[in-house]
Amino acid sequence: MAYTTINKSTDYFNNKLYTGNGSTNAITGVGHQPDLVWLKERSSTGAGLLFDAVRTATKFVRSSDNAAEVTAADTLTAFNSDGFTLGADASNYAANQNSQTYASWNWKAGAGQGSSNTDGSINTTYTSVNTTAGFSICKWTGTGSAGTVGHGLGAVPKMIIVKNLDSAEAWPVYHNGLATDAETDHIYLNTTDAKGDSASHWNDTAPTSTVFSLGTSSESNKSGSPMIAYCFAEKTGYSKFGSYTGNGNADGSFIYTGFKPAFLIIKKSSASGNNWFIYDNKRPGYNEIDQKLYANGADAEEDSTYNNLDFLSNGFKLRTTDGDSNTSGGTYIFMAFGQSIVGSNNVPCTAR
Repeated sequence: MAYTTINKSTDYFNNKLYTGNGSTNAITGVGHQPDLVWLKERSSTGAGLLFDAVRTATKFVRSSDNAAEVTAADTLTAFNSDGFTLGADASNYAANQNSQTYASWNWKAGAGQGSSNTDGSINTTYTSVNTTAGFSICKWTGTGSAGTVGHGLGAVPKMIIVKNLDSAEAWPVYHNGLATDAETDHIYLNTTDAKGDSASHWNDTAPTSTVFSLGTSSESNKSGSPMIAYCFAEKTGYSKFGSYTGNGNADGSFIYTGFKPAFLIIKKSSASGNNWFIYDNKRPGYNEIDQKLYANGADAEEDSTYNNLDFLSNGFKLRTTDGDSNTSGGTYIFMAFGQSIVGSNNVPCTAR
């Protein structure tokens, strides 16, 4: 079992379910002041909405499409010490509709907007960073020319998610599990596409402990466009980013993370037509986990035997033969957050 220096994972990441009320709605119990809140409607259709403290409240982008940033004053109105506050959502952006149920996934970066990072050739407007949890949010203005951006993590990021904020552009993702030379590849968060190969995203240059590289793509570095990136470094016993090969068996592959997952995303990278599945430990709260949401789709929550899995003390185990998560010979990438049983100095962790 992996040891971790993060003795209470909910200080840095937590899932929170809530029910909309169509009015002011203070969501508490997150366990920290989140800097990234990703909301998704469960009981009806609605796109996943990402709000962050760098762009400030009321501004969101949708994970399921390529649309530019939207500002809506009655969506997420504040990031609070133990959660966030929602407005009436009168335009039905799928944030707080009365009686609808929602999932939220919440990460802590630097407790606010942060400041400019000048480590790269492209200075950020703001970088909000949490080196303990390995998470930063970076905002910059694209140049259209190859360059580097400082992420502030002090460790090499394993996953980077980028969105152009003022243009209808896809969400390119860097992930260390895409290939041995992952910097030559990308995959899109908002589509079912397989991985692609293009130097225009990461300039065929691997990220370092201080910067990540950009090419000339308008999706990741359009001249004059505001850009946002969510950067994740791996922390033993708390976060894991990797890949696995499916076995096509209902007694599926076991994937080691070193902790019990609280949040998991899986995406098939070796073929197209496969969704980004989101699982967490609150839906339904026990094994087998049969409640799924799509990062790349506005679909309501799926509750079936399709692509089920178990969360175990040191990883996750697939319980399906389906191609979206366990086809024989298929390659899949994942991101996981959770909590190791054993913390620093052999002290049992307190977040169960």
